[in-house]
Amino acid sequence: MSQIDIIKTHYTTQIESAQDLKHLDEIRVSALGKKGEISKMMGGLGKMSIEEKKVMGPALNGLKNEINALIERRKDVLENKALDAALAKETMDMSLPVGRAAGTLHPVQQVMEEMAVIFSDMGFSVAEGPDIEDDFHNFTALNFPKGHPARDMHDTFFMTALEGEEKKVLRTHTSPVQVRTMMSQKPPIRIIAPGRTYRCDSDQTHTPMFHQVEGLVIDKDIHMGHLKGVLMDFVSTFFETDVDVQFRPHHFPFTEPSAEMDVRYERVGSAIKIGQGEKWMEILGCGMVHPNVLRACGIDPDAYQGFAFGMGVDRLAMLKYGMPDLRDMFSADTRWLAHYGFDPLLQANLATGLS
Repeated sequence: MSQIDIIKTHYTTQIESAQDLKHLDEIRVSALGKKGEISKMMGGLGKMSIEEKKVMGPALNGLKNEINALIERRKDVLENKALDAALAKETMDMSLPVGRAAGTLHPVQQVMEEMAVIFSDMGFSVAEGPDIEDDFHNFTALNFPKGHPARDMHDTFFMTALEGEEKKVLRTHTSPVQVRTMMSQKPPIRIIAPGRTYRCDSDQTHTPMFHQVEGLVIDKDIHMGHLKGVLMDFVSTFFETDVDVQFRPHHFPFTEPSAEMDVRYERVGSAIKIGQGEKWMEILGCGMVHPNVLRACGIDPDAYQGFAFGMGVDRLAMLKYGMPDLRDMFSADTRWLAHYGFDPLLQANLATGLS
């Protein structure tokens, strides 16, 4: 038996008998490491004659490849065994009674779930998109003209681009999800787009990262009355009380006509009561989708119309659950979460109440 056959038999036996990944790696180093037995033999090729190199070179390369393949196969077996052992150890007896959960659901997540439940009941589906966007999806397709303040560095987080590449941007709204949906789906469309958004702003009621839910409906013969009906039903269901609303003319680049919706409220001490009082508070923006946006997304504005709306999830959570400072939501204070958090086992639903 040649020396190569002896080495191959030796390491094959060791590899097949390795019982864990650590032992297997030690065998790999012993055979194929910089100072390993096979590596040393390959390093000695330079001292051989041309005829010897022609024989030993291919033989040593073949040995190296065979040992590598054996190690990889054994590694797969050992990794699977380790995973099976971990899964067996971590099994849960589902018949055991559930104790009270130690953690709580963040108010932002709770409000997102409440909104999803309400709009799902109206026939909306949930759509998502990337947090990092390009200029087309975040601005151009939404009819933002060149020089619009939203395109300025002091309002928007632009990312450094490599030479010759377009700058990416942390999305300033979830409207790019609407654009992506209109470009990938044919009408009729009825979606909401929840998610994180980013703007250069920070105070008691603004944070650099916040959450939005936007809605979009595209179909034939859609008008402002449909938009008003959806939003009036939403706010009354969300605040779980009758809410008076009013719509005021406004301007958004991506809708025409555009409006802001106000709700009636009053302040009682430090608390805000939605649905009563004589004051009005702006709560969301909305309007009919601009024909330029439909064209940019490949939809004929003469055949289809639609409406869109957008609202801040964090602000709605503050109004509904009486949280005075938006920044506390992102402070990671467990005491705050214990006070304002929700039981994760109680799912929001319209049958027994959202909250």
